[in-house]
Amino acid sequence: MATEKELSDFLKSVERRAFKRSVYHVRDEEAALDIVQDSMMKLAEHYGDKPVNELPLLFQRILSNCTLDWFRRQKTRKALFSNLSDFENLDDDGDFDLLEHIQLSSESQESESAEDTTRRAQIFREIEEQIAALPGRQREAFLMRYWEEMDVAETAAAMGCSEGSVKTHCSRAVHALSKALKAKGISL
Repeated sequence: MATEKELSDFLKSVERRAFKRSVYHVRDEEAALDIVQDSMMKLAEHYGDKPVNELPLLFQRILSNCTLDWFRRQKTRKALFSNLSDFENLDDDGDFDLLEHIQLSSESQESESAEDTTRRAQIFREIEEQIAALPGRQREAFLMRYWEEMDVAETAAAMGCSEGSVKTHCSRAVHALSKALKAKGISL
């Protein structure tokens, strides 16, 4: 059974990645904060007495469900009300960076020119844009598998689908990303 400190430490460790994942899904930072907070509260209230090793998968499942609930609420609101702000472009100039944790070796940092640094930053922005443009389920599977580093079984359990579906979504996401980046002249 998880102690209060273990639960708190777990929530601190997943907070940032959960927020980034939610921002990718809902494309709204305030909504993403609400979703993550709601997910953390539900985990603490309903599953705080579970063993520590079960918390990551439970949290991923709760986060997925809270995100789906948010989309359902948005669909209902849009059916009832027409909001002109829905048609405005979202501002992506915040400090959110998908690949901010990529670390270069010390010798490559010393020898990297400003041109290389700028080019790398532009490539990262392109990758982020392409990930954000993926269909929801593909983006969710891709982020869980490659961002959260979950295996196929964990991803399937968190998404509430079969392992085959996870593999299909990931394959399609990788193919779409590869095609889109290749079209922009980026080869990785």
